[in-house]
Amino acid sequence: MIIDFFQGISEYIRQNFIYLHPGYTILNTVVFGIILGIIILVIIKMFKYIKKDPAELMIPLIPFIFFGSSARALVDNNIYPLTYLLVTPGIYLLTGSMAIVTVLAAVLVEKRTKFDYRYFIFIVGAVICVPNILFMGPINPIAAIQVVGVWAIISGIFIILRKKWSLLNNKFNLSVLSVHLFDASSTFIAVDYYGYYEQHVLPSALTALFGTAAIMFPLKIGVILGALYVIDTYVEDRTIANMLKLAIFILGLAPGLRNFLSLIMGT
Repeated sequence: MIIDFFQGISEYIRQNFIYLHPGYTILNTVVFGIILGIIILVIIKMFKYIKKDPAELMIPLIPFIFFGSSARALVDNNIYPLTYLLVTPGIYLLTGSMAIVTVLAAVLVEKRTKFDYRYFIFIVGAVICVPNILFMGPINPIAAIQVVGVWAIISGIFIILRKKWSLLNNKFNLSVLSVHLFDASSTFIAVDYYGYYEQHVLPSALTALFGTAAIMFPLKIGVILGALYVIDTYVEDRTIANMLKLAIFILGLAPGLRNFLSLIMGT
């Protein structure tokens, strides 16, 4: 009976939190959100301990984000196998763990050699991306141009406005908004023009309601600008504020890259 009980729990977790078919639910979205919040709190403690600013890692961590997103895209296109490490939450745990270990190692190397820890992180991330890049194969340039074109137009509006809007005059804030607009662009093109579907709960419901994934643009703009305003206005601790922004940056770029790479490899 005890064995059956634990087997039932294991199967429930597998069905609801690991192999997400057909996608996210309210339950696993809330659970993943709570887990992410706890992880962010731990990482904030880490940054205070190593005395580094999370904002400094926006560029150095991009290769790690690309690694996780490209691995997931390769699974989507049946190039990599569907395994626990390459689906949610495994791919996030794998990529996050590698990034954290690399950050700590980079700080140690910097103390002993004076080699900038940011370069160390970027180089390690770039190296681990090589196998994924080699397995990508041919891509669809039309889909790539469509996504990048839409993203450039929408982002360009906010780049023009940045000098007149103090919230976006901060390069970190503008970058955070920009990657979420990239996510919205990749979702819009994939869903509206290539027959893909949105997996996340709220975007899926809104897309169905309005009949187009273009709803992602006002949704992203409103939520991200609101979050950035709250952080800049009410969070006085620089480490906490920048860690929250870095987390939002990653939450935009990671799915955006996955959508983009899945689309251009699969069409």
